[in-house]
Amino acid sequence: MGSLLLALIYICFVSLGLPDSLLGAAWPVLHSELSVPLSYAGIISMTICLGTILSSLLSGRLLARFGAGRVTAVSIALTALGLFGFSVSTEFWMFILLAIPYGLGAGGVDSILNNYVALHYKPQHMSWLHCMWGVGASISPYIMSFALLRLDSWSYGYLAVGAVQAVLSAIVFISLPLWSNNKEGREQTREVVSRPMSFREIFAIKGATACFLMFFCYCAMELTTSLWASTYLVQKWGFAPETAAGFGSMFYIGITLGRLGNGFLAMRLGDRFLIRIGVATVAAGILLLLIPHSLFSVAGFIVIGLGCAPIYPCIIHMTPDVFGREKSQAMMGVQIAFAYVGFLVMPPLFGVIAERVSVSLLPLFLLGSLFLVFIMHETVIAKRKNI
Repeated sequence: MGSLLLALIYICFVSLGLPDSLLGAAWPVLHSELSVPLSYAGIISMTICLGTILSSLLSGRLLARFGAGRVTAVSIALTALGLFGFSVSTEFWMFILLAIPYGLGAGGVDSILNNYVALHYKPQHMSWLHCMWGVGASISPYIMSFALLRLDSWSYGYLAVGAVQAVLSAIVFISLPLWSNNKEGREQTREVVSRPMSFREIFAIKGATACFLMFFCYCAMELTTSLWASTYLVQKWGFAPETAAGFGSMFYIGITLGRLGNGFLAMRLGDRFLIRIGVATVAAGILLLLIPHSLFSVAGFIVIGLGCAPIYPCIIHMTPDVFGREKSQAMMGVQIAFAYVGFLVMPPLFGVIAERVSVSLLPLFLLGSLFLVFIMHETVIAKRKNI
């Protein structure tokens, strides 16, 4: 029963990753068709993140009332609704409106399933869970590239991914008896209900603020790379938009392959060591972006993805051990919220920089975010000796 449910959770995380790289892949063409400035991709991203932050902060209450299976199924259905809406949108305001259900759905899946796996499965399962997210995020740029190149329309890319989301939502709805019969799921819900925590109590936990800031900085770095990689290749190196969409996905291929390998490394190495390896690898990838040749930039995005691979799942997995199982869902909800605040603020900020100065500043922007990830991680380690 546990293995079957884990497989289903993996499928859910494929669905979580599928839409994440579509906007960045489509935007070099999409912003021209909508007649909006280049930086407006950040506005859509911000709207998605606001919905995600809200549903993440409410994840504990939603879990207690409806259960993990129902929340997951409805959340995936919401993302499908948003994507179907994107596929028929002809005005920028329509994208903003439909980004709301998409964001609400993403937050529900992310916070609840991350905590579920952190509580009940081994470190390698957490890494492979996020590998499944990378599978989805790696596939979707190719879907968008095919739509642009062969079908001559970005809307078919959103339509295809929306259809996949709808099917996955139906699968989760059908599987609800599997969730309700799962003993571990019931135990998790009881833990959340019996240990409610206010935001003041959560922020008073030793090391919590540094951990939240680590999520903020890491996710700012990841989504900025995802959102602007294709535009960086188009504007700095002169790639065609459809070619850049494919090469931009190399970042997610790096994450996916890295998390697949990291699952095996996690059997022997601790979360702290793997996070440090990831930080060093991201730094190497950023240095490749600084080399004045287009092929080094493509390679740099792959290496950055490899470095990002262990960071997020290791931070997630260490949460119950570092802060306590009874506090894990409360911590997880705020962690995911901070992650999406990073998504909300930093990619649009870089969009303004790219528009007013140059997209060539992307490597330096990423390097600053990475440095803060490293500092916050070391701060958590110093304050929580039981990592």
